[in-house]
Amino acid sequence: MSTSKRYSPKVRQRVVRVVFDHEADYPSQWAAIGAIAPKIGCTPETLRSWVRQAERNAGCREGMTTSERELIKALERENRELKQTNEILRKASAYFAQAELDRRGK
Repeated sequence: MSTSKRYSPKVRQRVVRVVFDHEADYPSQWAAIGAIAPKIGCTPETLRSWVRQAERNAGCREGMTTSERELIKALERENRELKQTNEILRKASAYFAQAELDRRGK
């Protein structure tokens, strides 16, 4: 049974800074991550993903920054809502058009 721990953004930033500050003390960045992760109670893979995202945000690594991801999520949400609204309007239009045709026939 796994339990999900949520770390605050402040804690994440501090731990990532610790990795950047101490990676010179280890043979590789992965070794630094592997040594630091158990001290804060997360898996090395979790810490590695935080470090990679921090590198993307700083422009040191290719990929989407956090703000770009948030923008894309917001645009996808807006797109989904607009599609739902259009579908509702399309159905309402068909309903009222049919009602108008039925009224004219009488």
